[in-house]
Amino acid sequence: MTKMFKTYSQKPAEVERSWYLIDASEAPLGRLAVAIADKLMGKSKVTYTPHTDNGDFVVVINAAKTVVTGNKEEQKKYYRHSGYMGGLTETTLGKMRKETPERIIISAVYGMLPKNKLQADRLQRLKIFPGAEHAHAAQKPQKVEVK
Repeated sequence: MTKMFKTYSQKPAEVERSWYLIDASEAPLGRLAVAIADKLMGKSKVTYTPHTDNGDFVVVINAAKTVVTGNKEEQKKYYRHSGYMGGLTETTLGKMRKETPERIIISAVYGMLPKNKLQADRLQRLKIFPGAEHAHAAQKPQKVEVK
C-alpha cells in the first residue's frame, strides 16, 4: 500500500521574492521575453502555484541595445489607438528604440504573460532601464545569463 501525498499549494503570505538582473543586449528579444516572463511568474521555483503570484523582481538593463534578427528594425510595427476615429498610430521598432526603448521589452513580456488578474502585478515587478546603470543596486540582484 502506497502512502498518499498532499499537493502543496503556496499561500500569498509564504511568498519570498528575489531580485534578478538581465542584460537585454545579450540575447534576441523573444528569448529575453521568455526568460523575464518565467522569472515574473515564478515558474522556475519549486513552490510554483498557478493561482498565487509568487514571482520575483526583474531588473533589465541596456534596453536600448535590444537584439533583433532579420529586418525587424524596419518591418516590425507596434500599434496603439487613441480611441477616436482614425486614431490608430503605428510605430516601427527602430523609431520606438529611439523614443522609448522600455516599451519594446514591456510589449514582448506582456505577450508572454497569461491574461488574468495577476498580469498587472507581475508587470509592476519588471524594472527596465535604457542604459547599463540601474537604481536597484541596493537589492543586490543576481545576474541571469540568457542564451
